[in-house]
Amino acid sequence: MFWRVFILVALGLINVVLFSRMIWGPTGLMEYRELKRQYAALQEQVAGLDAENLALSREIRLLQSDNQYVEKMIRQRLHYVRDNEVLYLFGKSAKTGQGAADNDGKN
Repeated sequence: MFWRVFILVALGLINVVLFSRMIWGPTGLMEYRELKRQYAALQEQVAGLDAENLALSREIRLLQSDNQYVEKMIRQRLHYVRDNEVLYLFGKSAKTGQGAADNDGKN
């Protein structure tokens, strides 16, 4: 009788230890949830990078093939102007842009 109780208590303790390792152990349920959350965040980051990559690919194609787009980008980013044009800079671009002053009105 004593051995039966002893064996049942030992098996019960082993079950408790195994159950706690299944939940909180290094390969348990809590770790699984954390890894699942990290995976979702990485998937979101990959999707964002894919969208950015697609946009950059489109811009590269336009820069290689569309002269009007190239002119637009030069005028927009470098602040170049044509003859008899006046450039007004507002906000952030006024502080960083020096293309109009360096251009002397030439294209």
